[in-house]
Amino acid sequence: MKSQNKKAPTGICRIALIAVALFFYASTIGRAESLSADTNTDEDIPWNITADRMIYEKTDEVYIAKGNVVIEKGDAKLSADFVRLIRSTMKVTAIGDVILVTREGRLTGDRMTMDLNSQTGTIFNGLVFIEKKNFYIKGDRIEKTGVAKYTINRGMLTSCNGEVPDWKVTGRNLNVNIGGFGSVSHAALWAKKVPVAYLPYFVFPVDRDRQSGFLPPEIGYSDRNGVQYIQPFFWAIHRSCDATFYYHHIQNRGEKFGGEFRYMLSNRTKGALMYDSLSDREVDDGEHVDSPWGYTDDDYLRPNSHRYWFRMKADQALPYGMDAQLDLDIVSDQDYLREFEDGYTGYDEVYNYFESKFGRSLDDHDDPVRENRLNIRKIWPRYSFNADVLWYDDVIKRRLLDTNDTLQQLPVITFDALKQPVFDTPLFFQSNDEYVYFHREDGITGHRLDIHPRIFLPLRADRFFVFEPSVGVRQTLWIEDASDIETETLDPDDGYEHRELYDIQALLSTDLYRIYDTGGQTIDAVKHTIIPELRYEYIPGTDQSEYPDFDSIDRIERTNRLTLSLTQFLRSKYFLKSGDSDSDNPADAKKTPRYNRFFRLLIEQSYDFDKEGKEGEEPFIPLYAELDITPVNLLTLHAEAEWSHQEDALLSNRLSGRLHNERGDWLAIEYQYIKDSRQSLDLGASIAVTDRIRISGEYERNLDSGGDMEKRLECLYRSQCWSVAVGYSDDGTDQEISGMIQLHGLGGFGNQM
Repeated sequence: MKSQNKKAPTGICRIALIAVALFFYASTIGRAESLSADTNTDEDIPWNITADRMIYEKTDEVYIAKGNVVIEKGDAKLSADFVRLIRSTMKVTAIGDVILVTREGRLTGDRMTMDLNSQTGTIFNGLVFIEKKNFYIKGDRIEKTGVAKYTINRGMLTSCNGEVPDWKVTGRNLNVNIGGFGSVSHAALWAKKVPVAYLPYFVFPVDRDRQSGFLPPEIGYSDRNGVQYIQPFFWAIHRSCDATFYYHHIQNRGEKFGGEFRYMLSNRTKGALMYDSLSDREVDDGEHVDSPWGYTDDDYLRPNSHRYWFRMKADQALPYGMDAQLDLDIVSDQDYLREFEDGYTGYDEVYNYFESKFGRSLDDHDDPVRENRLNIRKIWPRYSFNADVLWYDDVIKRRLLDTNDTLQQLPVITFDALKQPVFDTPLFFQSNDEYVYFHREDGITGHRLDIHPRIFLPLRADRFFVFEPSVGVRQTLWIEDASDIETETLDPDDGYEHRELYDIQALLSTDLYRIYDTGGQTIDAVKHTIIPELRYEYIPGTDQSEYPDFDSIDRIERTNRLTLSLTQFLRSKYFLKSGDSDSDNPADAKKTPRYNRFFRLLIEQSYDFDKEGKEGEEPFIPLYAELDITPVNLLTLHAEAEWSHQEDALLSNRLSGRLHNERGDWLAIEYQYIKDSRQSLDLGASIAVTDRIRISGEYERNLDSGGDMEKRLECLYRSQCWSVAVGYSDDGTDQEISGMIQLHGLGGFGNQM
């Protein structure tokens, strides 16, 4: 049924958002949606009846049909061996292989009485089959109380095929509303012919993708936390918004509560709010030296028992084509996210959700400085405007130190002009301009305006090379707050500072390529491109010690550097096979070529003229190289490295590869080396051993110390109507065992994997 008020979803979600915000103030929040079954019928469509033999008793207006009887109207179809139909009331009695098919499901039995107008009646020795979920509901006597509603006094339900299903639920007073929920009292769960669990009352979803109700719980055990149990509840608010609430029992720590609220009013207007809190029984107060709750990463204690994490991301469409983005990340202490990485409300789950839905992620789980940001932007073809409010929450400084000099930008406003021609001249223009107000609780605060325009003169020598010199002029102005001036100097005029700089750049490049016709059946041609580039940068050095020091723009070092880079590409050209084309016309596969850049190599070397001839200085900046190879769509290889001429040694190196297939199997490896800092090896894989068994694992090892950094192993067994998974993880500080049992169509219990 369509609403006459098209703004209703927005209003409902806003009301729900306010309600959830009030609930947040008390403790936690949540998620949801509601759907309604389409029960519209066309009264003008008549019922049609066919049979091998038919008798009509005119006095009583009764049809008696025998042999292959079919009565149908629209999506509804009734078939049986024998049918007696009263025309005036449309009440029917059907006997022998009775089958009633509607858009909601399929109903079979030995005998049935039914009112075809209201689609209500009784079927004996009946079975309801819901094809979408492969769901069976069986009973000796099934009452059809509505278009999509059934009641069974003693019944059974399962999603397993076969006479003896792998699992089933039996009980009394079984009520089913297709497109909504089902319920059963005195429910017993059976594994084959063995009863394994009893519930006095049980509610389950029926043929719905999203609905209010309890989600599968998570169960696990770890050395640090003991037994853990997470029970989520999903709340269906509206099609445009939903909410989920969580209860998390931690045996050794206490009770943790949390929730999520999500809404999506359009592609440009959507948001997600998440919060959870824990009153922790275990703290690191330094009184017990041998306590397992202590941390050794730093010298700071963790005496707080009230622990929490609030995170939020939102996109909002604004008038005049502007957009706003809000990112909030507030955590109680520097270890909360490290302790709660897994599970429904863990860091990993939230990180992946934000990354996939908003394209923006979170700071690392072990970073004590969390970024909070409000951005308003407008983008034109040649210009862009950004206004940001940036607040960096340093958890350690906020909680444990007497002073907090964390630098905030309230606000930072940038206006950039992209590279564009200057009227009808051969010149091009570009500008990057910024205003910032810097604030901190302890330390110097003030304003800064930085204007940096640049003029280019591209010169092209026929088709051989391009030479592009450019000059930029930088004007920077600082104004310190009066309160800071009074504490440091007697002269308020010292709060005003300005700086003028210029910089020169020159770029010389060319583009060389050759096309090789392969004549193969798979690849038609390969294009080899080489782009050599010579870039010079010069910034004069000036004394900048008198200026405030907020960030890198306040201290621009002298630059006199020449950089030579060489980039190579290999790109293949091919045409889709006839069966692979998206078009219905097979000939279209040969019309549009497809391209694949399967090889890229970058080598870059810089030379610093200012270090030339100076004792102990090396003018050659470390050599950098980067390589990407994608020989086929299912394989990706990457390598990057830095080499020091002065030390004649490798400074850093990273090698990685990933192999995957369309079935979902993947194998990944990464080696990382940073001189005097890190050398590690990461391995990961997920392989379907059989059609039913999948094994996944991750392994990270510190090659310097020879110790394992993290180990994780998971095994999933999936049957036709149920699945079970077990997992083990060890991060060096805590070992955890988890498990999950999923009954398809009902949900499950365990640790979601």
